[in-house]
Amino acid sequence: MGHVVIIGAGQGGLQAAMSLRQEGHAGPITLIGAEPGLPYQRPPLSKAYLKSGEADKLTLRPESFFAAKEITLRSGTRVDAIDRAAQVVRIGDQALAYDHLILATGTRNLVPPIPGIERAIGLRTLDDARALRAALDRPARVAVIGGGFIGLEFAAVATGLGHQVALAEAAPRLMSRAVSPAMSELFRAKHEELGTRLHLGQAVTGVSDRGVTLADGTELPADLVLLAAGVRPNTELAAAAGLGVDNGVVVDASLRTADPHIFALGDCCAFPDPASGQRIRLESVQAATDHARAIARVITTGQSRPYAAVPWFWSDQADWKLQIAGLALPGDEAIASGHHTVLRFRDGRLSAVETINDAKTHMTARRLLAEATRPPRDMLERSNYDLTAV
Repeated sequence: MGHVVIIGAGQGGLQAAMSLRQEGHAGPITLIGAEPGLPYQRPPLSKAYLKSGEADKLTLRPESFFAAKEITLRSGTRVDAIDRAAQVVRIGDQALAYDHLILATGTRNLVPPIPGIERAIGLRTLDDARALRAALDRPARVAVIGGGFIGLEFAAVATGLGHQVALAEAAPRLMSRAVSPAMSELFRAKHEELGTRLHLGQAVTGVSDRGVTLADGTELPADLVLLAAGVRPNTELAAAAGLGVDNGVVVDASLRTADPHIFALGDCCAFPDPASGQRIRLESVQAATDHARAIARVITTGQSRPYAAVPWFWSDQADWKLQIAGLALPGDEAIASGHHTVLRFRDGRLSAVETINDAKTHMTARRLLAEATRPPRDMLERSNYDLTAV
């Protein structure tokens, strides 16, 4: 079956290795990770880990697992180049041959060109989380740059620990790329109730040892500054190898690049959305693990099948769990159903559902969105937009 090399040992890369074995791949598998140590979960870094500091609970699989499954884990290792003609990845002076290569290189923090931004701490790795947790051991004034999932999750933890938190977001509303205006407004009220001072529509123009400065001249005093202004995909290896890159490594419907021996998954890949046909890139653990399972099936069966899983996302902020099923485009209509549910529609059919603390509606939405024909708005209107009544 040949040697499968996976570059990137996050949850997507690890899932690819596990799924290959589950699907019957008997050939060698090498999993290469830039960070030292065993693969670990990233989502808890901005939430549970900051409270508990229990790093051991983040580990996805023990060291014994890799020996049992005959998966070679090379942690603390960076790949220097991909030689497509020779079908090898180059690590220093070593050339590691592959029959199939999976790129699971993920993302890194987007660092805006702001004077003094090097004073801010990001939150992408366990080392970042350790530094933040240490800083939160004493009373602090905290400034957060960015009102997306990570910034808001961190703000909720910090206020819960008794710190003074101010958050600056350049967009006019919170989580503007991910949720509807109605859902943004619910979370604005929630975070203000928690004690976070929000500065919306205000870009940060400077960071100093005194805090941050906003576009309107407002100064936010801070002992600690978190940078959570978005991420960019790690596509340099792919681009240097001559693969297509467009806000991610470009792949087809089966998650294969233009090179038939190379696939890409997760945050680093741009793939065709089965619902809209547009090329998209999803920053989601669930998408990465779903991609991994799909690629493993293609490699083991030799049959290319279009990837068609319904995307879904979540974010835990204080005692609210935001869950999103489906993927809405900016122009999709939004209709509130009840106090904490928003339904999105495109061309008269359901495109996404946003909920707070409502697992039943979320799971129903995922089932409905997976159907070949998504529910039309007029049918849902007859049930007063109650998905559980459909």
